[in-house]
Amino acid sequence: MFTWGETTGHPEHVMIMRMLERLGVLLREAGYCPDSSFVLHDVDEEEKVQSLGYHSEKLAIAYGLLKVPQGIPIRVMKNLRICGDCHSAIKLIAKVTGREIIVRDANRFHHFKDGLCSCRDYW
Repeated sequence: MFTWGETTGHPEHVMIMRMLERLGVLLREAGYCPDSSFVLHDVDEEEKVQSLGYHSEKLAIAYGLLKVPQGIPIRVMKNLRICGDCHSAIKLIAKVTGREIIVRDANRFHHFKDGLCSCRDYW
């Protein structure tokens, strides 16, 4: 189980953080630009952008990329609604990694594949 920004207690913390860094590079190369409007904290812009990288679904997907064999979808369950930035990022993650990612949020199932989501960006 992952919570926002918290992996230090996980036995594979270092590997998860390395995967997040790798994903960050791949996403930037694919044109991803973090949308800090989804951060509610009263902090400066740089901290907002940094905090977006540690949302629980991104941590879970990084772990899934490390552990789930190619050809098997990565599945993530979330008790809150996915934020717009994570939705955009996961579409690109699915595209650049060639993986199918399924995220169940508070409202629906999102099936990400080839840079698209089954919700057609309406959720």
